[in-house]
Amino acid sequence: MNSQTLREARRFEEATEKTLNQSERPAFHLAARIGWMNDPNGFSIYKGRYHMFYQYYPYQPVWGPMHWGHAVSKDLLHWEYLPTAMAPDSPYDRDGCFSGSALELPDGKQLLMYTGVLALPTANGGIQEIQTQCLAVGDGVDYVKYEKNPVITAEDFPADFSRNDFRDPKIWRKEDGTYRCIVANRHKEEEGQLLLFESQDAFSWKFKKIFAENHNRYGKMWECPDFFALDGKHVILTSPQDMFPKGFEYHNGNGTLCLIGSYDDETESFTEEADQAIDYGIDFYAPQTILTEDGRRVMIGWLQNWDTINHGKQNIKWFGQMSLPRELSIRNGRLYQWPIRELETLRHDRIEYQNVKIIDKVILSGVEGRRVDMEITVRPGNQEKIYRKFDVCFAENELYHSQVSFRPYDHIMRIDRKFSGSLRAIIHQRRCKVIDSDRGELKMRVVLDNTSVEVFINDGIQVMSATIHTDMNAQGISFYADGEVEMDIVKYTLD
Repeated sequence: MNSQTLREARRFEEATEKTLNQSERPAFHLAARIGWMNDPNGFSIYKGRYHMFYQYYPYQPVWGPMHWGHAVSKDLLHWEYLPTAMAPDSPYDRDGCFSGSALELPDGKQLLMYTGVLALPTANGGIQEIQTQCLAVGDGVDYVKYEKNPVITAEDFPADFSRNDFRDPKIWRKEDGTYRCIVANRHKEEEGQLLLFESQDAFSWKFKKIFAENHNRYGKMWECPDFFALDGKHVILTSPQDMFPKGFEYHNGNGTLCLIGSYDDETESFTEEADQAIDYGIDFYAPQTILTEDGRRVMIGWLQNWDTINHGKQNIKWFGQMSLPRELSIRNGRLYQWPIRELETLRHDRIEYQNVKIIDKVILSGVEGRRVDMEITVRPGNQEKIYRKFDVCFAENELYHSQVSFRPYDHIMRIDRKFSGSLRAIIHQRRCKVIDSDRGELKMRVVLDNTSVEVFINDGIQVMSATIHTDMNAQGISFYADGEVEMDIVKYTLD
């Protein structure tokens, strides 16, 4: 039976979402139904549909006691909201149902595994969070919390591991029918680590080993882990807090980390071989992946960062959206990302220009809009004198614009939204060093969706993402070169 807390959340979201201006919301990115959204949770396939749960506070567009919002889709682009799946209504999770994952049980039910949070007062007047791992079972709409929750507590792992930072379980079922989960944790010396637990039935768990360790390399606490096989390798994704930049990697403080390596299933040991940031832009965190029924590994992250929350447009009733679903692959030891191929079914009104000469600002007829997919190739117009800079401006009018810039001499790409209409001096730009560029030749795929931009560089070897809260009247797109550039472009409207 649903609790009063859950019933109130469901009534509130259903009534309040009717007051939203849908024209200013994302068209094909999942956004908060109402109120606040952060991390994707329980990304899974169940009963023939994609399910996405998410960290959710329906009552205000700010972080609050975490619920699990819920939406389903057939194509990962068009989403139908379902009622709130879980609310913080039990003794072990009364201060929040934090992030987790989902899978289908052999009996056909859907299992949710999540972190329950209990905040207790300390002797010095502070608050100490106790984080434990909990379960709920349901039919795709309604979920019942397990009567023996929590199923993993501090009693189940070594005493020198943190019980305050112990969250975000990623569960999977092995081929032999047993279950595993990794949970983000912190050693008492503030070392981030991932702990591996095992179960015969997904309900009774025991600690097995440390699965991956930070060794003071990538920030402190690791959040929101994922683990999967891809193209002959195995991959760990996680989101470390308080990362220190490493060259042009890891500039977001609370950012993202991809570890690529090998995995021995018998010993359940992961061996790192390479590391990289997942997204090099301003807004991307806590990604989760699924394996689609046709064999693609697809990832979705929270299109936001913790340092710029609640600095968008004022007087809005929702905050937070997810990234485009991205198909993943590994090539030459790196993670590549590309917009899910279903996005191409939304394309119409193709406009193409070849060999456009750019030596100053250029506006092309028909190239405009805020729901746009552009494939752009640039090269020097003069091979003897490579251009100094190339810009793509978007969401542009007399007052506003955001832009992506490329400087071929130092191979630097920058995403910049300082003129996007923000009201505070928040983080406005990020830079990355383009890995695969030669003498000013560059490919970009730029996807706009009303309140966001995602730039896929050189076939997806790097991605830069950002949210923008620019007035929807700013529809312009323009191109600029300092020097001589020759550009090819194919532009589609997305609906």
